[in-house]
Amino acid sequence: MIQSMTGFGKHVLQLPGKKITVELKSLNSKNLDINARVPQAYREKELEFRNTIARALSRGKIDFGLYVEANGQEASSQINEPVVRNYMEQLAKIADGDTLRLLEMSLRMPDALRTEREEVDAEEFKAIQETLEKALEDVRAFRLEEGSALESDFATRTRTIQRLLEQVEELDAERLSGIRQRLERAVEELKETVDPNRFEQELIYYLEKYDITEEKVRLGKHLEYFLSTLESGESNGKKLGFICQEIGREINTIGSKANDAPMQRVVVQMKNELEKIKEQILNVL
Repeated sequence: MIQSMTGFGKHVLQLPGKKITVELKSLNSKNLDINARVPQAYREKELEFRNTIARALSRGKIDFGLYVEANGQEASSQINEPVVRNYMEQLAKIADGDTLRLLEMSLRMPDALRTEREEVDAEEFKAIQETLEKALEDVRAFRLEEGSALESDFATRTRTIQRLLEQVEELDAERLSGIRQRLERAVEELKETVDPNRFEQELIYYLEKYDITEEKVRLGKHLEYFLSTLESGESNGKKLGFICQEIGREINTIGSKANDAPMQRVVVQMKNELEKIKEQILNVL
């Protein structure tokens, strides 16, 4: 079953004194591109978070966010009391003011607050990793669900192209005879005497240039190959994209050789269905 590269996963970890939220968003990309937003205290673990994500998600543009909220029991910053008192004393010498006003001004000065770097202990890191794994499971489930919808759409459109190819087959039986009749009428209108044998040779050579037998066979094979790849157990968007290129090449050649208005209309319908597949194939893992 194919998988989409679009996905979303979010899980919350509640710890004593803090709430940690892990969030993952995935979009299509040619390769794996991880954009991580991690608080400073957890930067030392960022590489391990990235490796965990890379093992689970082989392709896609991944936005990974780790958000930490203190619940009031712990504070990441504390007032640097000696520094603040020193600022207040200096300000009192310069200008008159009540204590509250001097405190307010002092707290805006450099080093008035100090941030103590928190170490991530092993138990907390393990809990975060488990939460990340749960978010990754959500992303994979989302990708499978989206992939199932894409697979159904691709199969429907591919079978539509197969039915249109059958119409091309029906039209082709009458197309060459129609071209032959138009050429014969054109020669008759010239009112010139021509060598019947030479005319027949030239006519056969001319009609061979409009023969689409090989293109029809190759197109049919490419469509069958596309469907069998869809039904395989792996998700390979690049392979499906290459097959689409081959399908498009055969459809374009049939269109250029058609020289027949009804067949050209069918070719346009085939191109329309293929373009809709190609738009979405970029989102397949």
